[in-house]
Amino acid sequence: MELIGKLGRADRQAFEAVAKAHLPGLEHVLPRLSRTADHSVLWFSTAAVLAASGRVRLRRAALRGVIAIGISSPLANLVGKQLFRRTRPLSKLVPPIRMYRQIPTSPAFPSGHSASAAAFATGVTLEAPLSVALPVAAVAGAVALSRVYTGAHYPGDVVGGVLLGIAAGLITRTVWPTLPDSAHVMRIQPVTSWRSADSGLGRGKGVVVVINSRAGAVAKGRAAFRAPAPVAAGLLPRPFPTPITHFLAAELPDAEITEVKPDNDFPAVLRAAAAKAEVLAVMGGDGSVNAAAHAALKGGLPLLVIPGGTLNHFSRALGIETPAAAIAAYRKGRLARVDVGCIRATDSPEIIFLNASSLGAYTELVEQRRRMEDRIGKWPALAVAAVRVLKDAEPVAVSINGRPRHIWLMFIGNCAYRSRGAAPTWRERLDDGLLDIRLISTGRRVRRLRAFVAVVVGHLHLGREYRRWTATSLHLHAGPAPIRIAHDGELSSAQGTITITKWPRALTVFTCARAENPVHIMRPGSTPG
Repeated sequence: MELIGKLGRADRQAFEAVAKAHLPGLEHVLPRLSRTADHSVLWFSTAAVLAASGRVRLRRAALRGVIAIGISSPLANLVGKQLFRRTRPLSKLVPPIRMYRQIPTSPAFPSGHSASAAAFATGVTLEAPLSVALPVAAVAGAVALSRVYTGAHYPGDVVGGVLLGIAAGLITRTVWPTLPDSAHVMRIQPVTSWRSADSGLGRGKGVVVVINSRAGAVAKGRAAFRAPAPVAAGLLPRPFPTPITHFLAAELPDAEITEVKPDNDFPAVLRAAAAKAEVLAVMGGDGSVNAAAHAALKGGLPLLVIPGGTLNHFSRALGIETPAAAIAAYRKGRLARVDVGCIRATDSPEIIFLNASSLGAYTELVEQRRRMEDRIGKWPALAVAAVRVLKDAEPVAVSINGRPRHIWLMFIGNCAYRSRGAAPTWRERLDDGLLDIRLISTGRRVRRLRAFVAVVVGHLHLGREYRRWTATSLHLHAGPAPIRIAHDGELSSAQGTITITKWPRALTVFTCARAENPVHIMRPGSTPG
């Protein structure tokens, strides 16, 4: 009790010191900031701005911050305040100009404003880059200070709220793991002649860029590209129809840029581009990158991935989230070799995948979404398709390594994924030589619903219907009837005996990913090993 008494006296003395303090320029700012944080309006508004940015990491940061507030706020206001019932400080010690218009009457400990501020800042910090996390944390700290400066709380109340908020933010990781910036790869070093100053590397000499005009970000014009200064000044003509082509033309003036229209044969354009390129670049989503990887592998070319789709799983794994990051990786010559998954089936063309392939309900989801997305948009189409699949999908009969199974969903990842559940989202390596195999066997509606929720959430364990293992190859037998296989968001059919294997470190790519042990590589254009 004596220790509690000493802490209480120190807390009151600290409050009196803050009450007497004069912070020039903040007499009006901190009270207004404190009122803006009422009911977490400030944080919900910030979350809306982050979500509207279109960047995956910022959207995740916004959502994690809001979830953290959802945890901290009831704990502070409904549990903590009612449990401790500490009275508010004496308002007469605070100058009237700094005081709230109406002094709160609820108990003081812990500070709900501070808890929400710290929770949101912690959630954002776990996902967002420092350029975003630091300003958010600074504003959260100012809100916490304002609670003492305006006379609403003792410093101890604020400290308690901050600790509660930080804990709430960290708790979100137990139910929703954070994503790493990129995967690990074994980076390779190109020969000096290719990177020499007179090779034109920085200007895009030998680069052929193929842009898929149907890709999500390209088609909707959502990507934020700065207007090239020469174009804006009228020194460079405007021969290209979209902002991204202006951007690329300014950044890589010696490159050849081709924008593929919806009615063109995209794979054929890529093959023609690979035939004359030293570096093949593609802008589009994961399906576009998959097609470009085909052409790059056949031509023995390094592949430059410029994100332009809706999800961009592969480019994100490479640490490339924006076109500017892709250009930076290219100019620095950051090359690496990554694994490629390969599907061979009886009487069917060879299929590759860079992220994952799937059987079962997901293929129906992709197929139904495609039928509707041109009319109602991709995300609404995905929601409608999900409801239909949940209602109508039936298990697929297939033999897996000689064992008959009825599968509702089968996920086969290129390299081991570290997030849990039947629809994982991130991996630590892109060159481990493994297939990550995850399987849900179910036919009854209740189990189907549970499996579907797990797929949507992406990390839940599913009980005995769910299995996971890693291997270097997988053998399936689908029988005489063809089955649908999704690979990097695209759909194909296969029948008979299906063999899924790996091509370890077969594809050379430009990357911003974390590298280990750089090694030497031949001049681009040679066949990858």
